[in-house]
Amino acid sequence: MLPEFLGEFRPQLEHYRLDYLKLAARPLGAGAPTALTQSKLLGQPYLPVGTPYPHDERGQPMILLAQINFAEAPALPPYPTAGILQLFVSPTEWYDMDDYCVLFHPDTNAGAQTDFGFITPALYADSPISVEHALSFALATEYGGAEDCRFRPDFGGRDYYEYLKTLSEEQEEALNRCCGNAGHKVGGYAYFAQRDPRAASAPGANDVQLLQLDSDEQIRFGDSGLAHLFISPDALRERRFDQAYFYWDCC
Repeated sequence: MLPEFLGEFRPQLEHYRLDYLKLAARPLGAGAPTALTQSKLLGQPYLPVGTPYPHDERGQPMILLAQINFAEAPALPPYPTAGILQLFVSPTEWYDMDDYCVLFHPDTNAGAQTDFGFITPALYADSPISVEHALSFALATEYGGAEDCRFRPDFGGRDYYEYLKTLSEEQEEALNRCCGNAGHKVGGYAYFAQRDPRAASAPGANDVQLLQLDSDEQIRFGDSGLAHLFISPDALRERRFDQAYFYWDCC
């Protein structure tokens, strides 16, 4: 809900309103793995029998960074309501952002591979995520994102940061709660430590966020950085997830 002091700006902020899936990531202890089809960070992936396991450009098996089972989440059109989305990255070169693999499995009832003995602990030495996490979902709403190139409000001739300077500390906190877009999520506005890469390319300026992973005690993308998957609206509607692209930055 928008606070009262934003009343005159309510129409344009309602225009920017986006629902998203807030992700809660729960670290798991040793000996408590997730199910193959469960939403997770790290761990063993769901791969139908006959699907090749992704390898990086050096021939190394990739590691599963994130797996989203949309059947476990509240509906969020136009995102899927079923199927499993996966992000795999190179175990040693993930930071270059060009050695990754995005897979989507619309059918999760097919026979699954279970032999992952080739995924050794050594492959996780450089992983930005230190332990396996189980993911859960909650539907949430936000009214913009200061770092997102799609959010360009006009606060009486001031941009977002100029307007913040005119507010009391309490009001500033309230506005940041409405438009603060850090954290783990599916969809919604993206938060960046540096800049929005979509702003540099007009064709990609309207690309939407598939996934955002933030840094915390067990997750470190550089110095307090974030990782993202982006995709064009058309590719999302048509479920062409091979068109999604990986990006991360840090302070």
